[in-house]
Parts: sequence; C-alpha cells; structure tokens
Amino acid sequence: MQSLARSGGTRALLRWLAARAGGWAGLLDASGTVLCAAMHHRPAIRAADGHGASGGQATELASGAARTLTDRGLRSVTLDGGAETAVLLALGGPRHQHGLALGVVVAGPLPGHLTALLADVTLPLALCWEAESAERKRRRVDLAESRSREAVLHLLMIGQLATAHQIAGALRPRLPDLMRVYVAECPPGRRDDVVRMCADASEGRAWVVRCPVYSGHVIALTPPPPGAAGPLDRALTSMAGDCAVGVSDDVPLRETAVGYAQAFHALAIARAHTDRYASFGAAPELALVAGGVAAPWARDLLEPLTSHAPKRPQDPSGQELIATASSWLAFYSRATAHLKIHRNTLAARLRLIGQLLGMDLDRLADQSALALALRVHSSPVPPPDHRPGDPDTAPARTLDDLLSRPAVQRWARIQLRPLTSEGCSADPSATLRTWLEQDAQLSRTAAELGISIPGARKRLTRLEAQLERSLLHAPSARHDLWLAVRAVGLTAAQV
Repeated sequence: MQSLARSGGTRALLRWLAARAGGWAGLLDASGTVLCAAMHHRPAIRAADGHGASGGQATELASGAARTLTDRGLRSVTLDGGAETAVLLALGGPRHQHGLALGVVVAGPLPGHLTALLADVTLPLALCWEAESAERKRRRVDLAESRSREAVLHLLMIGQLATAHQIAGALRPRLPDLMRVYVAECPPGRRDDVVRMCADASEGRAWVVRCPVYSGHVIALTPPPPGAAGPLDRALTSMAGDCAVGVSDDVPLRETAVGYAQAFHALAIARAHTDRYASFGAAPELALVAGGVAAPWARDLLEPLTSHAPKRPQDPSGQELIATASSWLAFYSRATAHLKIHRNTLAARLRLIGQLLGMDLDRLADQSALALALRVHSSPVPPPDHRPGDPDTAPARTLDDLLSRPAVQRWARIQLRPLTSEGCSADPSATLRTWLEQDAQLSRTAAELGISIPGARKRLTRLEAQLERSLLHAPSARHDLWLAVRAVGLTAAQV
C-alpha cells in the first residue's frame, strides 16, 4: 500500500483494493457521488464506473450506503443488496476530508478479511487524496493567475490602463511606467522553464505572460535596465540553442501594443541570427509621427464604432468591436485565441465592423487605414497649435491628406530605406509592391510574379531580413508598409 501510494496515488490504491476484494472499490462524498473508482473485472460486476447492469447496481448500492453513513453520522456501514454487499468506512485524515468515505462492493457475502483490509487502507488513501486535492487547487490557482496576467496584457494592448492597473494590483510585480517588451519563442515543452527563468533573472520585476495566441511564446514586460542589456537579456541569450528572442525599444506603458509589435518584428530577425537574439531597430511609430493632426481623421473614421449601440444585450458594444478590430488586425485568425471567442463570432463581428465603417476588410488598403486610426485612437496625442502655412500643424481630414504631410513623408522614406539603399536590387522592391497590391495574399502574389508559392515565400523571407520586420507572421508590418508605399506614391504623383 505504501509503495502504491507513492507511485500511483488514489487510483492505484483503489485498483489494488478492488483486485484484493474481487469487486468494486471507490471513493465517495457525503452525497453519494463517486469521486474515483476502480473495478476488478469479474462476470458478476463488469464495470468500474457504473456502466453495465451489475456495475450500475454496485455504484447505486455504494451511493446509498454513503448517504446512510452521512445521515446517521456513522463511521462505517454495511448494506446487503441481495446479490451484492457494500461496506463503507469514513476516511480519517485532515478535517476537511470528513464526509468522504471508502466503499467496496463485492458479489455474495462479505469476505472475512475485508474489514481489516479497509481499515488499513483508509489512512494512506486519505493522505493521497489530500495531496492530490492540494495539487489540483495549486493548478487552479496557477491557471487563475496565468489568466489574470493574460487579461492584464490584453487590457494594456487595447489601451485600458486604468482597468489593467486595478487587476494587476492583486498580483506582483507592479506594472512599470516605462518598459521593455521581450518575446521569447520556445521549443515545445520549454515554455514553463522560460517563464520561471524570466521571473528569476529579473528578480521578480518582470511581468511575465504566456502568450495566449502563440503556444510557444513567452512575453515579458520589464523596466529598462541601466545599460543596453540587463540580467534578463543575458539569461535569454544563454538559451540561444533553444529559444529565439526579440526585444523592443523602451516604450511607455500606454504603448504596450507598439512595444509588442516591435519585439515581434525583432523576433523575426532573431530566428536567422547565430545568437538567436535581436533588438528592434530604431524606427518611429506612425501614430506618434502623425501626432494630433491625425486625431480628427481617426475620430471621423471610427465614429460608427465608438457611437455604436447594440440592439440586443448579447450583441457586442462599440468598445468590444474596437477591441475585436484591433486584435484581428494584429493576429488575424489567431484573434480567436486572443479574444477567447469562437471563429464564427469573430467572423460575425468583422462583418458588422465592415458594414458600420463602409469598408471591405479583405482589402489591405482598408485594413491599413483602420489599423492606423485605431493606433491613433489608443494613444492620443494633443493636437498642435495650428500655424497658418505650416502643413504639419493643420488637422488632417483624409488619409491621403495625412500621408502627404512632410513628417509622414519622412517616416515613409525611413520605412523603405533598406530597399532603396545603394546596391539594393529592384527585385525586393518589386516583390514588396506586388505583395501589397495583392492584399498580402501569398498565392495571388506568386501568380502575379509568375513564380511558385514557395518561391514567393522565400522572397518575402529575404525581405523580412532586409526590412527587419515580420511580414509573413502576425503581427505583420504589412499595414505600415502599405501606408509607406502609398505615401511615397502620393509624392511621386505630385511630381
């Protein structure tokens, strides 16, 4: 019994007991519910869990005996069911185990040795059940904490800082005002190890989350180290053989979505590096470059969503539609895992969003405009004082008006500079433009270029290395690149 308790726990003990008794053995609560059971397969009793005629009779007889034990406040009870006999003993052990009973049902009369056998097994069985119950509770607590951290990350990604702080207040550590975002890509089975390593290396200062979208990713938000690299950087690079790591710039907490996108783009580069580690190359964020002049345009574009009132209580609110649009533009089909909704629910919400905005969300142009508007909406910048004759301070009313601004034009040239630098062939630029014109659809791009789909994928993979941005995996830089190409095209058209 001691060996079985250590190696197999409750189930192993019950299987052993059922074999020794030649019948059914189970653990029941005060209401007669069978919590765990085992069966010795004999013709008289054919099932361990109540399936089959004789097995059902055994379970019913044991449940009735458990209720009798509870109602009368007894420590043991024996019931004769005619062809079967049930004997129950209340479990000893910890106080909260009171109400649990060990039951055995055998065919025919009760064997003489069975009572002593039951008395011997109740203590190890009670201790096993106690240990297993504690482990189940620990797992539930761990799951609840993991889901809470995931919820905080989701709130930060959609700009709900106040609610995120309220939930995070019950956990540790405190959310940093300025942070650096890490995304670590782990091999199967290593994610828990990386989570523990991040917590230990940061001395508990990192907010570590198991990514809800990618099963092999770990996300860590940590205060910036004093130097270029901190303990977490060194610990992650030491795992280069197993993991790839992307790191963002230092960003304020309200720009968590920007930091995550930066770290994800860096991860695309880290996969090809020998040290499997890369930090995000310095590049401005368009929503900040556009500044407050983009606010009127974004407000007008999103007004059908922000003012949306659901017709039925179960319909999504305007805020839910905005969160859905943001998640889908970042993760596409994987948004179902991020939002914890069914794919049919996601499809229905996207149809409603498209109808409200008058957009075709299958078109990359409409996706890019909506993505920019949502980023401006989530990180508002006060509008500048309008100075007559200064195009950078006049409020923008259309997307092309915004993309024609000198500051945005400079941003666009920075985005495309790796493809226009000296020595760069025209092929990458042509591939990128074709991919964007074909709404980032790989099969259509391959057909337009007259190459195979694997060939198109290889070209885009090389573009990822040149641009230092993720293209094929979400979050993708496709929206920023479409906007940059559009902005450069507007200047060329004016010339």
